[in-house]
Amino acid sequence: MTVGLFIPCYIDQFYPNAAIATLNLLKKLGVDVVYPTRQTCCGQPMANSGFEHLTQGCNDLFIDNFSQFDYIVSPSGSCVLHIKDHLHAENNEEKATEVRKKVYELTEFLTDVLKVEQLTASFPHKVGVHQSCHGQRGLMLAQMTELVAAPYSKPMHLLNMVAGLEIVTLNRPDECCGFGGTFCVAEEAVSVKMGKDRVSDHLHNGAEFITAADMSCLMHMEGILRRQKSNVKVMHIAEILNAQEFN
Repeated sequence: MTVGLFIPCYIDQFYPNAAIATLNLLKKLGVDVVYPTRQTCCGQPMANSGFEHLTQGCNDLFIDNFSQFDYIVSPSGSCVLHIKDHLHAENNEEKATEVRKKVYELTEFLTDVLKVEQLTASFPHKVGVHQSCHGQRGLMLAQMTELVAAPYSKPMHLLNMVAGLEIVTLNRPDECCGFGGTFCVAEEAVSVKMGKDRVSDHLHNGAEFITAADMSCLMHMEGILRRQKSNVKVMHIAEILNAQEFN
């Protein structure tokens, strides 16, 4: 099995530790990982802003970079969902369809493909888990609490394997953080208010860290935490699943 590692541009530029943790975690689990160095933006920001018709260059480059791998894995649910739903090729739609079928968000890949049941990680802290909207409702990484069906959460399933970690119970576990890609630019006041509410839930319930399967939501909440001069930190789930902290 060979995996192409898809690292979104904002992680590459601002949160490289999340990318490194993803790489190390996959290698620790015995996966042959390749990082295509020519990869760039997947085109999601343009599509979110109403300019999907200008993303063909991004689509073609993504297909060139990743079509040869057995799987494509990324530590960003929103970028994965964009590829799954919007990757097309004017001259080779069959290849684009193949790529869409083999792209996975990290926790999805660990649970559904590798079927991980044990990790050696240790992280003795109280952690609040943010269920990103696109991950929960688009990729179906977790069950929405308002539904009657049996609850599940792929991120939670993995975090429960981490020694010493205590998951804090949130009052509103499904709530949006307000980031929403370009929504936070177009509707900044609403976005900030939503982010403050989301952060407040974690703080009220004693979280020392906030984690998620998508760094974009964490980036939004990190900005709010910093402005509030809070000691609570954000950390991508890959960093926790790869952590070796001991009591």
